[in-house]
Amino acid sequence: MQVRGRDEVIAALASGEATLVLMNRDAIDEEVRALCLEKEIPVEIGSSTDLWRMSADGEHEVMALVGRNPNATLDQVCTDGGAIWLLDQVEYATNIGFCVRTAEVSGANAVVITTPQTNDLRRTATRASMRADRFIPVIWASAEEALAAFKEHDLKIVVIEDCGQVAPWDVDLTGDLVMVVGAERDGVSKEMLDAADEVVRLPMKGFVPSYNLQVALSAVALE
Repeated sequence: MQVRGRDEVIAALASGEATLVLMNRDAIDEEVRALCLEKEIPVEIGSSTDLWRMSADGEHEVMALVGRNPNATLDQVCTDGGAIWLLDQVEYATNIGFCVRTAEVSGANAVVITTPQTNDLRRTATRASMRADRFIPVIWASAEEALAAFKEHDLKIVVIEDCGQVAPWDVDLTGDLVMVVGAERDGVSKEMLDAADEVVRLPMKGFVPSYNLQVALSAVALE
């Protein structure tokens, strides 16, 4: 989802593939910035450290995001399909942030959050995500809105919960689907469980009855 280097970024802008450009504040390319303005593509200005950390090879002063629009709406995300994560009433901002980062890194197309949004919650989650929300749609919506959109676009819903009877690697996770993890204390809501096409369970053999939410999401994201 990343193109690197001036020529490659200009080509991605010209073809309409680029949805965001990340540029080093100490090496602003005015031609690229002007092209972004013309194409109405947002530009993120970062430090050299930010560019080095984000680049797959650590060598470029300008990069572009392709294949995913961070500003996509719920309907646009469902239309595009791919892998979508839903955080069902997850309460802790740091957990939300870590999940957003993992979803972005693993190549998911969006994260939908049904927890009621507050400024403090969103700010802390953004910080915990290492600002990964710059590169992936993070959509706050009610469970009713989310389920209606998933149903309209015929998306498969896979819930990760300890009442599941099958492991994630024994389920088809390809194609257009929504993967659901639930709140830290109460788990996935009955509403989401009722809507699920599959309920998967991670193997657990220890005394503690469940994995941390971030671990559950990470395991299935990698699968």
